[in-house]
Amino acid sequence: MIPFSILDLSPIVEGGDAAQALRNTLDLAQHAEQWGYHRFWLAEHHNIPSVASAATSVVMCAVAGRTSTLRVGAGGIMLPNHSPLVIAEQFGTLESLFPGRIDLALGRAPGSDQVTARALRRQPADADSFPQDVLELIGYFAASASHRVRAIPGAGLKVPVWILGSSMYGAQLAAQLGLPYAFASHFAPALMMDAIAIYRERFRPSEHLPRPHVMLGVNVVVAETDQEARRLFTSHQQAFVNLRRGTPGPLPAPDEQFLGRLSPQERREIDQTLSVSVVGSPRYAQSALEAFVGQTHADELILTTQVYDHAARLRSYELAASLHEQIEMRMS
Repeated sequence: MIPFSILDLSPIVEGGDAAQALRNTLDLAQHAEQWGYHRFWLAEHHNIPSVASAATSVVMCAVAGRTSTLRVGAGGIMLPNHSPLVIAEQFGTLESLFPGRIDLALGRAPGSDQVTARALRRQPADADSFPQDVLELIGYFAASASHRVRAIPGAGLKVPVWILGSSMYGAQLAAQLGLPYAFASHFAPALMMDAIAIYRERFRPSEHLPRPHVMLGVNVVVAETDQEARRLFTSHQQAFVNLRRGTPGPLPAPDEQFLGRLSPQERREIDQTLSVSVVGSPRYAQSALEAFVGQTHADELILTTQVYDHAARLRSYELAASLHEQIEMRMS
């Protein structure tokens, strides 16, 4: 069965705050476990008014503590922002507290703008050492007592490491290192098919993974009707446009008239950047997800739902989970 997982950005909505966003994340994670989702990943972003998961490993600890079987991961940690040793220690701690349930996906982007990157003490050249930093981090998990520097906790623990990507770079690195690969098709779909092909063609089996494993991001909003799903999705569309205009803010309430006020260029950007989106009724969503899996042969899907109303967000994920078994039966 193709697993369905969740990528949660702990959305801060207009009129809300980070505390409420984090409570909603914990509530969603508990429901996700009941509905049969495989993983629950959180993302590292900084200085974005709509995202409350900046301290990703801290939020992961809270999520893992409120659940019992769900895999909990970072999707991802932007490694150039951090020392590989510190990340090994953080995730070694998580794995020690919640054995067999922790994932670590690594990206090389700053997760922020350049001003914020400087506040993180990050230099533009830091990304150039990403492959070496990944190997150093993996080495800390493998380190024996004879190593002069060890991650404690961390050394000797089996924390699955993933590579994140939105271009060919991550695909090539994941293939070379024999690691699972998560592609950010939910916001960078242009190179999706090329990146998948490169990863699968060049994959080298490793002690970490015997065969390629591709997880793809999909924006999913499912509601009782197509019209209601499209209305809910306007919050995500507004947030995208606001970010492109340089005026990011909390996740806005739905606005059915929003698209009509956009310039043709902005409408094209939405259509292109958010093209890997499934927005509609359960009947439509099932057909669209089946088509996407048939096109990509994804090994796993990670769904993200940026919806203003928490109850509607829960309902969307519940409806998507109910489609999972039907999709698998029809495609098997």
